[in-house]
Amino acid sequence: MNNLVIVESPSKAKTIQKYLGDGFSVTSCMGHIRDLPGNDKAIDIEHDFQPVYEINEDKKKLVADLKKQAKQADVVWLASDEDREGEAIAWHLSEALALDPAKTRRIVFHEITKPAILKAIENPRGIDQNLVDAQQARRVLDRLVGYGLSPVLWRKIQRNLSAGRVQSVAVRLVVEREREIQAHTASSQFKITAEFDVNGKTLTAELPKRFSEEEQARAFLDACVSATFTVADLETKPAKKSPTAPFTTSTLQQEASRKLGYSLIRTMKLAQDLYEQGFITYMRTDSVNLSELAIAAAKQHIVSAFGPEYSNPKAYTNKVASAQEAHEAIRPTDFALKSTGESDAHRRLYELIYKRTLASQMSDARLERTIATVAISTLPDTLTATGEVLVFDGFLKMYLETSDDEQQDEETSKMLPPLSIGQNLPLNTMLAKERFERPPSRYTEASLVKKLEELGIGRPSTYAPTITVIQARKYVVKEDREGRQREVRQFLLSGGSVVRSVELENTGAERSKLFPTDIGSVVTDFLTTHFDEVLDYNFTATVEKQFDEIAQGTVKWTDMIRAFYEPFQADLKRTSETAERQSGERKIGVDPVSGKNVYVRLARYGPIAQIGDADDEEKKQKGLPGTLSIETVTLEQALELFKFPRTIGLFEETPMMVKLGRFGPYIEHNKAFYSLPKEDDPYSIEGPRGVEVILARRQKILENTIKVFEEDPTVKILKGRWGPYIVVEKQNVRIPKGTDPETLTLEDCLALAAQQAPKKPASKKAAAKEPAAKKTAVKKVAAKKKPAAKKTAAKKGGR
Repeated sequence: MNNLVIVESPSKAKTIQKYLGDGFSVTSCMGHIRDLPGNDKAIDIEHDFQPVYEINEDKKKLVADLKKQAKQADVVWLASDEDREGEAIAWHLSEALALDPAKTRRIVFHEITKPAILKAIENPRGIDQNLVDAQQARRVLDRLVGYGLSPVLWRKIQRNLSAGRVQSVAVRLVVEREREIQAHTASSQFKITAEFDVNGKTLTAELPKRFSEEEQARAFLDACVSATFTVADLETKPAKKSPTAPFTTSTLQQEASRKLGYSLIRTMKLAQDLYEQGFITYMRTDSVNLSELAIAAAKQHIVSAFGPEYSNPKAYTNKVASAQEAHEAIRPTDFALKSTGESDAHRRLYELIYKRTLASQMSDARLERTIATVAISTLPDTLTATGEVLVFDGFLKMYLETSDDEQQDEETSKMLPPLSIGQNLPLNTMLAKERFERPPSRYTEASLVKKLEELGIGRPSTYAPTITVIQARKYVVKEDREGRQREVRQFLLSGGSVVRSVELENTGAERSKLFPTDIGSVVTDFLTTHFDEVLDYNFTATVEKQFDEIAQGTVKWTDMIRAFYEPFQADLKRTSETAERQSGERKIGVDPVSGKNVYVRLARYGPIAQIGDADDEEKKQKGLPGTLSIETVTLEQALELFKFPRTIGLFEETPMMVKLGRFGPYIEHNKAFYSLPKEDDPYSIEGPRGVEVILARRQKILENTIKVFEEDPTVKILKGRWGPYIVVEKQNVRIPKGTDPETLTLEDCLALAAQQAPKKPASKKAAAKEPAAKKTAVKKVAAKKKPAAKKTAAKKGGR
């Protein structure tokens, strides 16, 4: 019998082919083969919101080939993933290939192992139309929202903006968190800590209460100058730490971000590779459940490796109310494999999954926690010292979870030296140090996923794409930002005297945090004003529940879409007719030189500062650099921008000009641009230092240059992070493996560039979307040498 098995990816096909052997041919459809066309005709609203699908242009040849194979097969097995997206792929294959239901089988599995594949073959089913409808409802609703809102944003804010049901809510979270931070007023209190000498070891204790006034802190230390300190009480009690549940999609994304520094998209790509190669179970899941077989296998491994006292088999239940998927948690398929994967990145992610899964089935860690109370002879207050002793490591032998919570105590409990009640404690030092209340933490990619999941917004398959798209569309940026220094007051009691001092500490430094852009904030305000339901957190969560109900067959998908569409369409019409254009404009003061009003607002090409009213023919404008926002920029900061460009001198008979760009300050010299290092102040840098910056940058470029062709200097061979590569105009060109870059001629480089040039658009519609730079690059690569030399002469100063 001739059996054809269709899966989504070639690597998945390769793994499954090994298990099925003769009589089965496993091939790949490369993901979705049909989609909604990119126009407003994709959904037939007049006929019950029926979607009009098209076979993707790049899949037409593949679909024709699959049709041919399907006709020759006795049975066609649709083996796409078991979630809603996978069910939709199976349905589209059935429709597009015109498969005979009598010889079509749908099979699902949550791990790619031989037993799982054979069991699936033995237990086929039909396509679950409810799951298909749930995926279709999401696709149709998101298209209606996106294609409805985006044109309104174009008319009311600026062109080329977009909105989405989930993405806009995610941006709103980031915007609102930023406003909480900006509104935060950092109050301070004085924290008292004391260090005592106990038989050559240090005991650290602190005062449980805080002082709001400097005078109170000073008075407390003054009272302790002549005091004696004794152990008034010792309390020892048992404590425990329990392991966390196995990974879901969101917890894997969060932990891989914290422990490994992986982005959400990278984590999901690596996890998909591991799944398709048969090493882990399905990676899109919100279940923490493990199968009985997995629990038994984990127990056997734990007992063998560590002993029976380390084993504690348990079943976990979901804390997230929206969890609906019937999959297992993400786990290894074989606990005998401690490490596996085709790259170091794959291995590190696999080991994280392996350790987390085993730890979830291990015993609690047992601790002994001791609290020592220290009496002060001159005061009624007492100091407290806390310490922990690990009695039994349990799951900690395998795994310790990390946290994104920056508010938790910075100090970890330590072991206390031996103490006895009534023991005198010689004081080494006592410190009263000013501590500032922290603002809310900005989101990381991982903590934003956690928040979305808590609110019931999105599902395992949507977290990574959502957070990726809001950055791609420049509504949110992920950045490192330097902090600022602030003064911290402190008093130190040492040697019988109290000394006041002020030290500087860095505060507000951020690493890989999400910040809203000005356009992100303006769009969020507009949408929350005019489309409050779409931006409402509860509405978005409710929609997800409705998708779940469609998947369960209790709600008809067209009824759900219709109930949303009619009021949404009314909001679109009202907003288009009555809403004013938005720019986020804010008057921030008056220019003391001209007496004109100063504004900040969103303009066509980004945020600007403006001196003069809109109708002032002599108004001046300057773009805001990326470090400033129209919501928080001050009058002083805005006026400083108008000091640029600054001419700081001549070099090679050409002026050096300091300018402020969207990505920071730079020097422009002879049509070339040189970023200023962080330590250089654009407001005060002078000519000699400017020359140093230019020469240093030129030297770095020279060191990274392997070859430049005299007959066409626009073609270069450079050293890159991932190895040598060719640059032809603005096109980066890969050098084939095993090729010595030193041996490449100009003709070789141009030939490689032509081979790798972006393909010409297949249609007028596609041509309209193709970036001009790409089309230009193709033409320039194909150009003959003489015209290229002319272009080089024109552009020489800019390289």
